[in-house]
Amino acid sequence: MNCLLDTHTLLWAALDTGKLSAVAKSAILDTGNGVHVSIVSFWEISLKYSTGRLELKGIIPDDFPKISADMGFSLLEMMPEIVATSYKLPKIHNNDPFDRLIGWEAIKSGMTLLSCDKSFDDYVKYGLKRLW
Repeated sequence: MNCLLDTHTLLWAALDTGKLSAVAKSAILDTGNGVHVSIVSFWEISLKYSTGRLELKGIIPDDFPKISADMGFSLLEMMPEIVATSYKLPKIHNNDPFDRLIGWEAIKSGMTLLSCDKSFDDYVKYGLKRLW
């Protein structure tokens, strides 16, 4: 299975694995799975950190690409086709642009999104697979 980490899942995998569900932790640790991080997550972390909405202790947003790579996660470059077609994912309950772009990336890439955010379930009918 190819998994795409939601931003909070990346943060928890890196900083506080106790917040991960047993299912999510198992999927991340399963060496048969591909675990991927979107560059959108780095942007979200950086933006929320700069506005004071995210506190990091002992690290800064700049560290997350290396942390992710060191954890064995594959870093996904955002494909222009995914960004250009993201308008096709309808706004239902989730207006967060980061969530919508990560969700669309998971759909278009055929990946399973590892996220505790149940609002993503509104997108199952559009092809999203969410695991938690």
